[in-house]
Amino acid sequence: MAEVVEFRVPTGSHQTLLVWGLEPEPGLEHSLFSAFSKFGPLYSVRAHRNAAVAGPGYYAVVKFYSAGDASRAQHACNGQRLFQKSPLKVCVCTKQKGFQHQVLALNSNKCQELANHYLGFNGWSSRIIMLQNVSGFDGENEELGKTLQKRSVKYLCAVEVTLPNHGVRTRGVALGEADVENGEDPLEFVTASRRVQKLAVGKALSSAFQKILLVVLENGKVAVEYNSTQEELTDSLTEEELKGLVQVSELSLEQFDLDEEEVLSDLSFDDELPGWEMPSN
Repeated sequence: MAEVVEFRVPTGSHQTLLVWGLEPEPGLEHSLFSAFSKFGPLYSVRAHRNAAVAGPGYYAVVKFYSAGDASRAQHACNGQRLFQKSPLKVCVCTKQKGFQHQVLALNSNKCQELANHYLGFNGWSSRIIMLQNVSGFDGENEELGKTLQKRSVKYLCAVEVTLPNHGVRTRGVALGEADVENGEDPLEFVTASRRVQKLAVGKALSSAFQKILLVVLENGKVAVEYNSTQEELTDSLTEEELKGLVQVSELSLEQFDLDEEEVLSDLSFDDELPGWEMPSN
């Protein structure tokens, strides 16, 4: 039976394993990751100390992107010692806390990891169509009497993701922004600008991946479908129209503010922008 894998934070109970009977040891989460990642890509591994009433030891929550991978891992690992002396108990979660209703997009790092696993390193590519400074575009830095001591830096970015083997091409547009405490300090302003550029690029890449559905077949092969439910008005624009988008005074920047998890993990402030093809001016 085929399974659909999305570039989103997994929330289904069938994608989550509960592991208990764990013995305390250094690098416990690393050992768990090594053991369970053999069955498929993992979203997260979290180990916790048992509650006092449960006695000494640890339990862990292991989240897969694929319910099929989680099921195979459960059957193979339940009752096995794996990396410790006593056998582990592993089960598929039947209930999860119901407070998380919002489905969040994966950050760009995790999107790339997932794409590399299912599509291969050469199975996809990305390029920046547009990366434009839109600071003060909405007039917020031009208010009467407002000083430059604190400024807001904003960049709007458009990224295209191409899957050549599947004939799929998607686009993501996103806004990155941050406040500069001392807008008169050139170094602080440049540092903030670079940070916001990276943030905008990462969010736009994540947005582009939201329109891709990975269909994992029983034989392990992967098909790709375009997720039209995530389509945006900007997807129908040509590149030239998209580059001229910010010239339209009625543009609402808030529509490009993607709900994404862990966006800050995409950033290494000392790094350069990703080595993708940059748009020509």
